[in-house]
Amino acid sequence: MSNESNENENGECFSSPQDETQLKAFGLEESSEEICDNNCLLPDVTVVKSNKSTSLTSQSERELRESQPLLKRMDPDVVSINNVFADDPEFTSIVKEAETAIEAAIYPERISKGSSGSYFVRNCQLKRIGVFKPKDEEPYGRLNPKWTKWMHKLCCPCCFGRSCLVPNQGYLSEAGASLVDQKLQLNIVPKTKVIKLASKTFNYTAIDRAKARTKQNLSERYPNLGRRFNRIGLPTKVGSFQLYVHGYEDASVMLRQFMDNPLPESVQREFQLQFERLVVLDYIIRNTDRNHDNWLIKYNKPDEKKGSESWNQKKEPSVKIAAIDNGLAFPFKHPDEWRAYPYHWAWLPYSKVPFSKEIKDLILPQLSDMNYVQELCDEMYELFKTDKGFDRNLYEKQMSVMRGQILNLTQALKEDKSPAQLVQMPAVLVERCRETPGGNHKKRIRVMADQFTQRFQNRAPFFSWC
Repeated sequence: MSNESNENENGECFSSPQDETQLKAFGLEESSEEICDNNCLLPDVTVVKSNKSTSLTSQSERELRESQPLLKRMDPDVVSINNVFADDPEFTSIVKEAETAIEAAIYPERISKGSSGSYFVRNCQLKRIGVFKPKDEEPYGRLNPKWTKWMHKLCCPCCFGRSCLVPNQGYLSEAGASLVDQKLQLNIVPKTKVIKLASKTFNYTAIDRAKARTKQNLSERYPNLGRRFNRIGLPTKVGSFQLYVHGYEDASVMLRQFMDNPLPESVQREFQLQFERLVVLDYIIRNTDRNHDNWLIKYNKPDEKKGSESWNQKKEPSVKIAAIDNGLAFPFKHPDEWRAYPYHWAWLPYSKVPFSKEIKDLILPQLSDMNYVQELCDEMYELFKTDKGFDRNLYEKQMSVMRGQILNLTQALKEDKSPAQLVQMPAVLVERCRETPGGNHKKRIRVMADQFTQRFQNRAPFFSWC
């Protein structure tokens, strides 16, 4: 037995002369009784004798195993995000362009609109490629550069925030909406993932900026010392990165144009199908902030172009919807206090039209399969658990709301209801039953009647129109 782990046959701890010599050298001399008491606070570790076939084959491997800690360091600030997405090399390359541009002093520019710190990210050609929203600069984040929410908290604390949402997790909501969009093949949310970036245009504390300057000065003056720093510069910020879409206008602007100049019948049909996809997305994620300023419309009506032929070649117009600003979704309960946070699209004439056969064929077979729904919930779990403040109980409540929304949506599609009728359906929660101890809870077949129960929410918010 080595000197690093000394104990007698009765399991009592004692200190070696070598330990006491090391303590004296560092001015940390303690009595043997104190050392014994401190060491005995460690958890019991059982040593299992291995067979010869499983023994280490080399001295280096044995030393490597002995040097590994028995207990992993629990650092809440560590988030497993590396800006590399093996399943999406295109997105990875765009993020790499953003990092390269920041290194070339092409910094993200803060967006003046909105109540949080969000930034347009550009590449080296000065072209906008994405929108980055840091976690700590969200509307109620500690480093939000906008003062409106600070005044809101100071002057109206009774209506502060949305009590139905998990606080300061808007960046996960942005990425979660993109996940649902891709899972159901709606294709209306610009691709969004969680990454980390650092830029001097972000909002940092004075301490962080002073530390960054100090490290930079030390590394320049003492290069050998600078190599010991884990990172030189401002700390990275975790947040959502959404690809920038070009050629789109606010829905509030385009809807007024459509009222003045009605769309052709073919384009009107295409817009209705796009609108239904927006309805499906917002209802499933229970978006609490879908007004006409945070979804976009792109209307392409090219002019006639003369080709090499003797006749004119005319291209059919097209319309496309982009659902942005999804950071206030995935509540852990339905709104039941002051405000109802309604869907503003429910007051449009397009919401009076029953759901089309195209949207039913697209999503109804998938949403009717409870295993498919649970697979979606599992993917949401993998996303949400990356946050250092992740709470499994709150996550289960969020999924209960989402399952209830899916249940209402499938019923409305089967009964040929319209989006306006869908939002009038009673709020329902589909909650997971208590699982049996020792069961395998991951990737197993689930039956609705055996594993989940549904319950209606009776409490309604005070204001139903806002």
